[in-house]
Formats: sequence, structure tokens, C-alpha cells
Amino acid sequence: MTGHSVDRTPIEGDDVDRTPVEGADVCVVGAGPAGAILSHSLARRGHEVVVLEAGPRFDMESRIDRMKRQIRPDASVEEIWDMGGERDAYTTSGVQSWPLNKRRVKGVGGTSLHWGGVTPRFHPKDFEMESRYGVARDWPIGYEDLRPYYVRAEAEIGVAGDESAEHIAPRDEPYPMDAFEPSYTDQLFAQAGEELGIDIHSIPLAYNDGTYERNECEGYGTCQYVCPNGAKYSADVHVEKAEEEGATVVDRAPVQRLEHGPDGQQVTGAVYETPDGESHRQEADVFVAAAGAYETPRLLFLSESDHYPDGLANSSGTLGKYFMGHPPAAVFGILPDQETYQGVNGVALSSCTYQFYEDESGERGSINIMFSSTAGPSPAEIALRSDATGDDLLETVDGQFGNALGMTIAVEMLPRADNRITLDDSRTDDRGNPVLDLQMEPGAFARRAQERAIEVGTDLIEELGGTVIYGEGTMTSTHDDLSASAQGGYHPMGGTRMGTDPEKSVVDPTLRTHDLDNLYVSGGGVFVTSGAANPTLTVMALSLKAADHIDERL
Repeated sequence: MTGHSVDRTPIEGDDVDRTPVEGADVCVVGAGPAGAILSHSLARRGHEVVVLEAGPRFDMESRIDRMKRQIRPDASVEEIWDMGGERDAYTTSGVQSWPLNKRRVKGVGGTSLHWGGVTPRFHPKDFEMESRYGVARDWPIGYEDLRPYYVRAEAEIGVAGDESAEHIAPRDEPYPMDAFEPSYTDQLFAQAGEELGIDIHSIPLAYNDGTYERNECEGYGTCQYVCPNGAKYSADVHVEKAEEEGATVVDRAPVQRLEHGPDGQQVTGAVYETPDGESHRQEADVFVAAAGAYETPRLLFLSESDHYPDGLANSSGTLGKYFMGHPPAAVFGILPDQETYQGVNGVALSSCTYQFYEDESGERGSINIMFSSTAGPSPAEIALRSDATGDDLLETVDGQFGNALGMTIAVEMLPRADNRITLDDSRTDDRGNPVLDLQMEPGAFARRAQERAIEVGTDLIEELGGTVIYGEGTMTSTHDDLSASAQGGYHPMGGTRMGTDPEKSVVDPTLRTHDLDNLYVSGGGVFVTSGAANPTLTVMALSLKAADHIDERL
């Protein structure tokens, strides 16, 4: 194919050996949350693990510069972690715009490098949507099956929370760390909630309060998209732990395809390229595709063969289908006569409400409302938007800064076969491969959830005497009218769904593909439904469960 170029620029001091490892037990594709924790879990049990990551390693020292990029008034989310260009090209042919590169990072640590660090468990109902409400499909596992792995995942990454909070998933176990103290705006929303009968409680966060092995949170308030000192968990923590246990982690090694043996029953190698333009083939006994819910389906499609003309592990025809995300919304307002900003308490989000998570009628999706501690424009943003100068400018900034408050909202969408990832043969990436195309339309189930969530947010702000200046979501407004936080792209799930029926799913309950005995998929792509809870903790719990199964077979 033509019209593409590969970045072969040498990195100063880059002397990484990117040649294949002989005698590998496990080859993992992707060094994000799923691949990292699974790799560490297997490496510490003595298995020879090789991890191939498409993106680079990011130096810890560079995070200050990335934070500076973030707080610039003209900041581009994609630029913060070097996303964009041919390497990250994609198309969207569906009804709903879905800006992938605003919400993902390619590199060692994956998207956890810029995530918000919010770590709730899925609720029991999320696993039982069909049997409870007659919609979607039940998971082949239930909450109780995953519960011990939730406990392990919370301990592995260090979650702070309050186990006594209302409306959270059932738990008897204490969180590893106590919840962060509520910010001033949290307290305001709690007051409004008390008047309206809405329970507002702490949000579980993978941030270190000083008692865990990472640096202590220093209160920068730039949690999404950059934690400059590493207090917020990111998956490079488990990458380093895996390497300490003997794993080999190779960055800038994008896997181009997976190859299988003559009978189509087992994967035999992962073909990857390196910055110098060389192509290599990594062999292993077991392979794990952990490249995320966007890139894993794409990789399997690119691995088509005579045995699998529609994509590797796709005898069911469901590969790429039933894609889901969390269509976001946001509500912001001002309290004209009151300052809402009294300094950051260490985290950008520290409270939420799950009171509207479950809808017994089954007519709308779950709702997850998270309250911001840093809402509103910065003084620099106000100044740049103003035509005033001198004392008039100072007065403008003083009048507009520090009186905003708001919330971000995630809602559930149902899995549908026509929401899907395919390949777009009309456009190629920097290696000449077709890019992924996303077709997305969240549907009425999600729309009704957004509308209800915006009503709740509006009621809370107005109860405080505030004026709502913005209350929109991906389902209630056009993309160009949305705030940056409400433009979508969050929490990709589905595309390699889990199930017991090989004709209706890609992987079984152990995350092994139905078609190939030694190929597993780990990540949000295996989700059967989306719930409204942030998915990363569930991704990591499932990855630990899969690691146990792989360990038993090796």
C-alpha cells in the first residue's frame, strides 16, 4: 500500500533490544492496565513473559512538561500524550461522533497514563440485564464470581474509598485506603443533595494518600490528564513490577498480525515491527491480545487467513460487534454571589452519586454522576477570551473566576450488533494497514439516561441558588456544541464479547477465544454490557482471573 510513512527517528539513548525472546511462555500484546497486571501476575509465578507495546515508554521526568501542556488555555488533549498522526488514524462512519484520540494513549501504561483514576466495581445488575430487565444479554459470570478478583485488583493498584457509602456494589471488605476528604464544592453538592433527598458520597479513587508504595498526592488537581508525580495509579507501575520479576517489555513494537498453525487451532507467532523498520516474529505457548477495545478487534481483523477469512477468532461473525462506550454529559453552573473554588483538595473528583445507577423499570441506562472540584475556566482562559485590558481585565477575571461548579456524567448504552468496529480499506496507518472504522449510535436507552441525569444535575445546582449555564450530552446536542468533557470517546467496551455460545461470542468465561486454544483476549472488549461504572477496575479484575487460568494450564 502507498501513502504512508513510518517514524524511524532514533531516540537518543535508545539501546533497547527488540529482537524476539526464545522460549517464551506467554506473549502479551499491549502494556495498558489489562496487559500490565496480567503480565505481572504471570511473571511473579515464574513464567517467561514477553510484552509487545506499540507505543513508547514515557519518562517520569516528562510529566511536568505534559502537565504544563494540559494547563495551557489552548491545550489540545491529543497533544498531551503525543496522540495523532498516521499512527493513530481512524475513521468514524456512524451517526455518533466519537473522538478516540482524546481518550486514549499509546505507550507503556496505556490509557491509564491520562485516566481519571475512578475505580468503582460494576454492580450485580450489570451482569444480569437480560434476566432482570429483558434487555441486552447476561454475562456468563456474575458479580460473586468476580468479587474476589475485585478485592485483589483494589489491593494491587491501591484504591481509596468508603465502604459504607450508599448505592455502591455490595462489599464487606474495607478499601486499601480511606476515602479522600470532600472538597468545598463536594460539600456544597452534599448540602443540596440532602435537601433533595439525593445521597452524595465519596468516589473510589486509585490515588495514594501516602500509605501506599507510590508518591503521595500533592494536590495539583490535573489528575485527568496528567498526574505529575505518580500518586495516581498508572499501569506502568505493574509493567515495572513485571520486569522486576523477569518479564521482557518491548516498546515501539506494534504487532501487525497474529499467525496460526496449519490447522487453525493455535496461534504460533506475533509479527511486529520496530523503529528501525525491521520485522520480527515472537513465538510463545500462549498469546494474550490486550491492546484495548479499539485495537484488539482491529488486530484480529488484520490477522485474517484462509482459515479465518473474516478475521482471526471470528467464526461467530461477532468480532467488532456490540461495541459500547459511556456516552457522556456535563452540567455546569455558576453561583454569582459565592466563591466555589477554595483550592484543590488533592484530586479533581472526589464525590459522586450512584443513587440513579439502577432503574427498576429497565427503560433507561444506569447513571453515574461525578462532581468536579475544579470546574470552570482558569484565570488565563478568562483573560484570553476577554477584550478588556488593564484594570478592566483584572475586574473581569475577578468576577468570573472561582464561582463555577459542575459535574460530569456517564450513562449506560445497550450492546447492539450495528455498533461495531471494522476496517476502513480507504485509509491506512503509518505501517500501511487499514485503519479502524467505528460505527456508533448509543440509542434511546442511553438518551433517556442522559436526559434524566441532566435533570438531576440541574436540580442540584439550582437548589444552591445557582444558574445552569451548560447542560448537554452526546445524545442531547450536536458534537460541536459540546464541552470537551462531553464529546464522547470514553470507556470503550465490547467487540470481543464473552459468552458460552461459540456462535454468539468471541471468548469464553476464562477469556480464551472459542476458536484458538492458546489465544486469550483481556480488556474491556470482552464486556457483555457496559453498566455506567468506570470500567478499568473490572478490566483488571478480569485480567487477574484470566492470569489464574493461564497459570493453571502452563
